[in-house]
Amino acid sequence: MERSIYEAMGGAETVLALAKAWHERCLADPILAHPFERGIHPHHTERLAAYFSEQLGGPATYTTSLGSYSEVARTHSGNGPHEQMDGRAVAAFVLALDDAHVPTDPRLRFQLVAWFTWATAVLNHRWAAPGEVPSDLPLPAWGWDGTEGW
Repeated sequence: MERSIYEAMGGAETVLALAKAWHERCLADPILAHPFERGIHPHHTERLAAYFSEQLGGPATYTTSLGSYSEVARTHSGNGPHEQMDGRAVAAFVLALDDAHVPTDPRLRFQLVAWFTWATAVLNHRWAAPGEVPSDLPLPAWGWDGTEGW
């Protein structure tokens, strides 16, 4: 059986480094920092790493102990179009891959960028308002062939 993307990245330590690097890049960017002006959960980076990990084939820590995909989708829904912010978030993610020393295997990097681009679009734009988000959404998983059902 093929390793998950999570495993190919290097597991928990690498995913945490990626979450930290991406978040730092977001806070340093005047457009990407805007959503964080209302405040940040004290364990935001660790929660983000758990979320990334679970979507990429790692342990189900996020949904078993931290939150649900429906909650995350509600938080990100209803903010209208923001293509520039989305594009900058993806660009920051691409740079954060190097900051976090994610392996440079082209197949892995392709899947990570494809996943993050897809996840950003779905999370931010699938529902026009928080009230439209179903309460029982499963956290979508992304593997070497992308995702199913979304």
